[in-house]
Amino acid sequence: MEAAAASLSGSNIFHRNYRFSRSIIRSRYIASGSRYFSNSDLNTQNHSVFKGPNLSNVQIQKRNLRLQTNCALGVCTFPENVMESHHSHVVEEKLGVLLLNLGGPETLNDVQPFLYNLFADPDIIRLPRLLRFLQRPLAKLISVLRAPKSKEGYAAIGGGSPLRKITDEQADALRMALEAKNVRANVYVGMRYWFPFTEEAIEQIKRDRITKLVVLPLYPQFSISTTGSSIRVLQRIFKGDAYLSRLPVSVILSWYQRQGYINSMADLIEKELGKFAKPEEVMIFFSAHGVPVSYVEEAGDPYKDQMEECIYLIMQELKARGIGNDHTLAYQSRVGPVQWLKPYTDEVLVEIGQKGVKSLLAVPISFVSEHIETLEEIDMEYKHLALESGIKNWGRVPALGCNSLFISDLADAVVEALPLAKALSASTENDEEAEYDPVRYLVKMFFGSILAFLLLLTPRVVLAFRNSLF
Repeated sequence: MEAAAASLSGSNIFHRNYRFSRSIIRSRYIASGSRYFSNSDLNTQNHSVFKGPNLSNVQIQKRNLRLQTNCALGVCTFPENVMESHHSHVVEEKLGVLLLNLGGPETLNDVQPFLYNLFADPDIIRLPRLLRFLQRPLAKLISVLRAPKSKEGYAAIGGGSPLRKITDEQADALRMALEAKNVRANVYVGMRYWFPFTEEAIEQIKRDRITKLVVLPLYPQFSISTTGSSIRVLQRIFKGDAYLSRLPVSVILSWYQRQGYINSMADLIEKELGKFAKPEEVMIFFSAHGVPVSYVEEAGDPYKDQMEECIYLIMQELKARGIGNDHTLAYQSRVGPVQWLKPYTDEVLVEIGQKGVKSLLAVPISFVSEHIETLEEIDMEYKHLALESGIKNWGRVPALGCNSLFISDLADAVVEALPLAKALSASTENDEEAEYDPVRYLVKMFFGSILAFLLLLTPRVVLAFRNSLF
């Protein structure tokens, strides 16, 4: 499903309609200083037009809150409302940029509640409608059972996730990059599953009286379970708030096609290849975070297509530099008994070792910050497996972090998104919520409980569940 190559300058334009869903957990704020922005500072560009195969007109269906968007390289402008202002005579606007990320436990004591927040998200564990009332009890069970093993992983990387610290550093670097482009902005950080939570970032945005907001998820590729889940949180917060519902907003849904990102990744790969005795013999091994197959096949998640296109663009850039190494893509971090995107990273490492590959460069492609999936899963588990499987020379490309070219390109993406900001209109509930019937709900709960109890007593389910957790 590799997409055709395209020349990328500025932004590439494509259009999608998305539907996002449900309800959420709480959030918090971290930011940099207060700044002002003037429309006169903007230099708009002409943008090349690009439509990737299987990526246009994607619909994320079976969702409750309806958010229709027109996207320019992932820049999403919400349905148009006129921003009402009590100070319409003021020319200057107060600009905010909200960085969205996953979050991670900062201490070992945080691991179990962090896991609960993660698995309580209906975009992470997608239960059948009849069993949705089991979401929180199931999240509690899984988080308690998985916590001991997860604590071992976090203990191995220093006792907690570095994601908050790195994301704060990226926020500060982005603020300075914007200032260098004559754009003054407050930059906020909102995490999905741990401090600083998104809701509290939004509260700070309100206190700062931001007049225009750009939302920038730190996920290069769009997925229901990452960007989609975070936007669903924003939709719910904005819906019931008079100030926020009139705030002009642009959401950059994805940015994996941006030339600055592609060049930054190619730079890191080229640098790490140069550390091998025979760079031309090194297999470039892209490892991406996986998602369940059902997300792609049933819910229309574009993640797989975007990931494959992203790797294609990176390899095209490397080939333009005279680097023609073999490469492959695999997916890591699967959880539970359901089928996830294949091939799996651990299985592919064994296979290529058996085929005689001696030098391998691991590239964590869906991560822009170091965290447990890179520092423990790749650097420890997968490295050990690769060496056991016959690979002699191992290397790993670092996450982009605060790479100057990468941060500068994110700043450009923010500047390009600003003219597209429009107000988020209140969404309507779907038919299921609008036609809420308490008797019908109780009947569902009764029979759903019986079904869940019978399923949990089935030896095969118990064994599969246990094996998936340990």
